[in-house]
Amino acid sequence: MKKLNILFATMPMDGHFSPLTSLAVHLKGQGFDVRWYVGGSYGEKVKKLGLPHYPYTKAQYLNKENLDKLFPEASKIRGTAARIRFDINRVFLHPTPNFIEDLTAIYEEWPFDLIIHDVLFLGGSMIREILPVKSVAIGVSPLFESDSNLPPMGLGKVPARSWLGRMAQQVLSYLVQGILFKPCNDLHNKIRVQHGLAPTSDSLFDYAVRSADLYFQSGVPSFEYPRQRISPNVRFVGAMLPHTRGIKQHFEQADKALEAKRVVLVTQGTVEKDVEKILAPTLQAFADDPDTLVIATTGGSCTVELRQRFPQEHFIIEDFIDFHSVMSFANVYVTNGGYGGVMLGLQHNLPIVAAGVHEGKSEIAARVGYCGVGVNLKTEKPKPTQIRRAVNQVLNEVAYRQNVQKMSQEFSEYNTNELATQYIQDLVAKPLESIIATPSSLPAIG
Repeated sequence: MKKLNILFATMPMDGHFSPLTSLAVHLKGQGFDVRWYVGGSYGEKVKKLGLPHYPYTKAQYLNKENLDKLFPEASKIRGTAARIRFDINRVFLHPTPNFIEDLTAIYEEWPFDLIIHDVLFLGGSMIREILPVKSVAIGVSPLFESDSNLPPMGLGKVPARSWLGRMAQQVLSYLVQGILFKPCNDLHNKIRVQHGLAPTSDSLFDYAVRSADLYFQSGVPSFEYPRQRISPNVRFVGAMLPHTRGIKQHFEQADKALEAKRVVLVTQGTVEKDVEKILAPTLQAFADDPDTLVIATTGGSCTVELRQRFPQEHFIIEDFIDFHSVMSFANVYVTNGGYGGVMLGLQHNLPIVAAGVHEGKSEIAARVGYCGVGVNLKTEKPKPTQIRRAVNQVLNEVAYRQNVQKMSQEFSEYNTNELATQYIQDLVAKPLESIIATPSSLPAIG
């Protein structure tokens, strides 16, 4: 079989870039020519993976760190839906024409056979329709394809159980896609027409899932809601996690963890800098409980200040800790709902306490609660009493432990990189076909 030219393309954001790194390195190890298109400082990360890097040329480097600086009006937007709509348009849709121009230039220099991109790198979705290449989209968050049995994605709601609830859910879906996010769908179609492509009746999110030849959903089916239908291009591949060197680091304070009656691991990721959201409240919750060891990883935000503020002997506060090494010593994982961290926690049999709303984290937290693997606090800023109560709940009620163990077993059944590689090889063995077209399950947007 011909060795493929494979181009990875991602938004310059940790949650969009990092989950694809392990697969990229694996494919390189299989002998494929793997390269990566991404902007900003992520180019250095690509080079550290041993892969050639294509920087943004026409496209602008844009992510959460510089969004408010480039678009100061963003900080004045009130309301979750309005902010989501702004982010979709400014961050994901507006750059698409420049992405397409850059990708076309790369193709002229190095004709790639396959593009693998995170689901919200929409240039990857459209380039599949413009160039003779195949595409694999990666779902780096829970599956957000619409379904008549489900509430609209993005609001953190769980499926209705009653007939009346399902009717209300369908109305809400129409309001969200047909009204609230209609400007996003309209802008998407405007960009399509500008590139000689026909408008699509699918919502933007449905298009992002259905337009790829294959859609790799990071995760397992049991962490998803029951669906009436699912697009035929969707493949669950297990947890897609960042590349590691394969050497598990030793947790230096393992003895201290083994001596504790219980260990709480808490993080709010590397992007969220406001330590008052989860880190400080969790430390406050157990400040007077020496039997509970709290291990807090700050991502480099206010580490020294937190150590001075919380000098308790039963607290460990570090910039970064290797989760693969520390999670085996923990009893519960408190998080703002980062998808990779939640999946890694479940793989390590950790019940979850989730407190996240923005950047899609409400959907992850909602699934934590719905699947019975933890508690969804439904807030960005939980109180210490809420955290303490939730930790006690997931540790004392046996159902959480049973549900987590069952899901951990399901994760272990997926050899992610091998499975993804086999799907890719099956795909490229087929001739180029038209894009999968499935009718949207939503009412027509008019």
